[in-house]
Amino acid sequence: MATTSAIPASRLHGVEGRPSYVTVGTIVWLSSELMFFAALFAAYFTVRSVAPDLWAQETELLNLPFATANTTILVLSSFTCQFGVFAAVRGRAGRVGSLLNVAQWGMREWFILSYIMGAIFIGGQAFEYAELVHHGLTIQSSAYGSLFYLATGFHGIHVIGGLIAFLLVIGRTYVARKFTHEQAISAVVVSYYWHFVDVVWVALFAAIYLIQ
Repeated sequence: MATTSAIPASRLHGVEGRPSYVTVGTIVWLSSELMFFAALFAAYFTVRSVAPDLWAQETELLNLPFATANTTILVLSSFTCQFGVFAAVRGRAGRVGSLLNVAQWGMREWFILSYIMGAIFIGGQAFEYAELVHHGLTIQSSAYGSLFYLATGFHGIHVIGGLIAFLLVIGRTYVARKFTHEQAISAVVVSYYWHFVDVVWVALFAAIYLIQ
């Protein structure tokens, strides 16, 4: 089992007076992604303001209870992801006890759980798409349909990107003989991305499902 000693926070986030290049690069990249989603929000509310009757008609097709449950799963995956980061900082790649003993889980187990929850979210989104298409809401049906699928679809692509990142980080722990500082950095960066994806979805959920 790949293990190492706890990794000082200064090595994960940079030295005193100078932040880590990885941290800065990740934040800059996520800021650019935030601007992209901000443009989608602007388009959504702009079109909504000029076609309120269309919005009232189309939003009746949304399944709020199902979307709430799906959102809850994604939000909880942020917590499991962060627990994985805590384990990575302690140098614990995999569990040191029984699988049922959650307190002894390593980064690997927490990230696998996060991956499963993210995959369930994507499956739920695909199911919702199928239901909406069945009821006539498609990307070509109206301006609302176009923006709905554009916003949620691009977010879904970002979630899939996060799932791939989880697999890469988890896979490295199986291949490497020792859990290294670089692997811990990778876990932290993936957590930044995953938290970003979750926060963006909470904003999308509020705009699309709650503010109708």
